[in-house]
Amino acid sequence: MRLTIEGAREMARRAVLAAGASEAAAASLADATIAAELAGRPSVGFAHLLDYLDSLVAGRIAGSAIPEISFPAPVAVRIDARGGIAQLGFDLAFDALRERAGLYGLALLSQANSYTVGELGYYTRRLAEAGLIGLALANGPALVAAGKSQGAVYGTNPLSFAAPVEGGSPLLIDQSSSATAFVNIRRAAGTGEAIPPGWAVDASGRPTTDPRAALTGALLAFGGERGANIALMVETLAAGLTGANWSLDAPSFADGCRSPGVGLLVVALKPELFAPDFSARLAAHLARLAAKGVHIPGQRPARRDIELPDALLEAIARYPLGRSQRSATP
Repeated sequence: MRLTIEGAREMARRAVLAAGASEAAAASLADATIAAELAGRPSVGFAHLLDYLDSLVAGRIAGSAIPEISFPAPVAVRIDARGGIAQLGFDLAFDALRERAGLYGLALLSQANSYTVGELGYYTRRLAEAGLIGLALANGPALVAAGKSQGAVYGTNPLSFAAPVEGGSPLLIDQSSSATAFVNIRRAAGTGEAIPPGWAVDASGRPTTDPRAALTGALLAFGGERGANIALMVETLAAGLTGANWSLDAPSFADGCRSPGVGLLVVALKPELFAPDFSARLAAHLARLAAKGVHIPGQRPARRDIELPDALLEAIARYPLGRSQRSATP
């Protein structure tokens, strides 16, 4: 089914409200969901919204949580999400982050104790659209094995980078430190298709191409030890510096009733502080690269609607009437 952007946003907002979130959280999560779809990232759009809805009902997300925001230094914004969604804290602090970056040339946002962040590009893209360079790092519950460990020790620990491009969409890089995102493994398990070698191991630590075996095992870092090093770097900043749960200590984002309590670190830079013509220079350079056949991440055509599978729409539609029924299910 094709939905208008506003129609899809309203559907998402109503579903999140029905699952137990506040008006503010519902609006933030609906906006982030639409942004992921428009960015061509449906796996962290409406498909991932189901994880949020289930987690609201189960108590893994505190739907009425009000983020606590403080300013420990002129260039620093600290947020305690208090078990809620990461998007709401970021939305509430965005103007302060942007203004501080504009005034001082650099600003940093630290957030702890939230549910997993969803599309990490959502955070950096918004900064780039405001004329700033954005760098974001986040951790999550342990899903990735590293070194000689058979079990998971890191989250997929993504990082994202975005920069403004004169006359065009921002340059946007958003990738996990694992060989693939967990949602891709789960999607393959649902369809029954095999996954490529090098993506995951089973519960015994053996390489597997069976996505169902991978769900009980662990993902692998991309590039072996190099990818694992990046995962550790991200974890040090996203969990260590923010005071959030380490991935090994983070409860599941899909089971149980406790928040993962993970972290997000966002850095905002004002490029004109160093290069007044930065966005124009970057636009010209990206055009040269594209002419040589280089893929430029973040470029996307304008869209007027969103297409969703019927089964996904039906699953989301259950929430307005199904919350009390789900909560009463033993």
